[in-house]
Amino acid sequence: MLNDKKQIFGWVMYDWANSAYVTTVSVAVLPAYFTSVVVPETGVMIAGTAYSATSLWGFVISFSAFIVLLIAPIMGAISDFSTSKKKFLIVFCSLGVLATCLLFFSEAGAVWQTLVLFAIAQIGFVSANIFYDAFLPDIVSTDQMDWVSGKGFAYGYIGGGLQFALSLGLIAGHNSLGISAELAGKLAILMAGLWWGGFSIITFIYLKESQAVEALPVEYSHLPHWLAFLKVGVIRTKVTLQKVRLFQQLLLFLVAYMIYNNGIQTVIVMATIYGTEELKFSTSILMITLLMIQFVSVVGALLFSKLAEKISAKNALMISLMGWVFVVIYAYILKTPIEYFILGGIVGLVQGGSQSLSRSFYGAIIPPGASAEFYGFYSVFNKGSAIFGPLLFAIIRQATGTARASILALIVFFIIGLVLLSQVNVKAAKAAVSTAL
Repeated sequence: MLNDKKQIFGWVMYDWANSAYVTTVSVAVLPAYFTSVVVPETGVMIAGTAYSATSLWGFVISFSAFIVLLIAPIMGAISDFSTSKKKFLIVFCSLGVLATCLLFFSEAGAVWQTLVLFAIAQIGFVSANIFYDAFLPDIVSTDQMDWVSGKGFAYGYIGGGLQFALSLGLIAGHNSLGISAELAGKLAILMAGLWWGGFSIITFIYLKESQAVEALPVEYSHLPHWLAFLKVGVIRTKVTLQKVRLFQQLLLFLVAYMIYNNGIQTVIVMATIYGTEELKFSTSILMITLLMIQFVSVVGALLFSKLAEKISAKNALMISLMGWVFVVIYAYILKTPIEYFILGGIVGLVQGGSQSLSRSFYGAIIPPGASAEFYGFYSVFNKGSAIFGPLLFAIIRQATGTARASILALIVFFIIGLVLLSQVNVKAAKAAVSTAL
């Protein structure tokens, strides 16, 4: 049933749950721990070349995104066919939670162990989000989509912010607790994994899915069940590719999204390492700034959702992208902690708006009844396509010896994405979907 309050509550609570992973593990504590404890100051020698923590982090983010790029559309097609979005959500959530908790055992020098576990956690997180996002068109009407998407991100920023605040308290008070700073950091990462897994149970209880399952084609009846579903997934993915080509405005948005989201994801995942290695700011400055970003993002998500109601989701989204252009220019020239703190406030506003509006805008222009299938492609163009930004960042850092050039180069993603988004005809996009039904 559309717009059911319990369903919506269950859905937004997954944002509350998994955002602890984003803030503490992907963005804040683990990158700082990886840089200062796990990787030696001299870097890691690979085939006679020394690689810095920044370069390694960029490469593993890119690799994780590439794996999702390969599997996301097929998984989405299978889940739509078998109405198993919730099962896939539970499986990948559990995988990510387990890998996150195992990061507790990463010690100084355990570079490859840390990178492998982080890659698995990242793949689990991104893959679970395919099916989480895919529930949005199934539980709310189109006129409520911008607001509910923004509400989901707001819950996420609050939940992630609260868990991150607890982590900061644990790290700051480690002496009073009689533990080392390193142990406090690992406990914070473990807490994030348990927070993610624990609060996800609320989602699994409240979020419902239709029990109707399509029958497998007769010609696949002789195959093992898993292989039959895999073949159906591959075939439906091919069909979806053909469908996407027919929806030219939808495809144009996906290309624009792929480009500007590369910039957004790169800023998010590289911010802490940039502040640690390039700007030489203390851990406390970086962590406080990130905590502030979480709560400012709540305002950003809700503010831009309301702005979308007045000037349209597309126009509000374009304004947020203009804000990202300013972010990378300012990040390139900033030198002091005060400037970094100001930058964090701006990032919070535009991050909340761009993320929530991108998700709801896409949900409003895809065919109903194939949400996971199409959100599988959305994930490809989302985290799955966020290969090039972190990779470009790592390559420029490795070649120039400075991450300032890397951060400035990201402006290309925002400008090109903004130009392409401006060309998307929303009425034509919705009309194409209606005609295809």
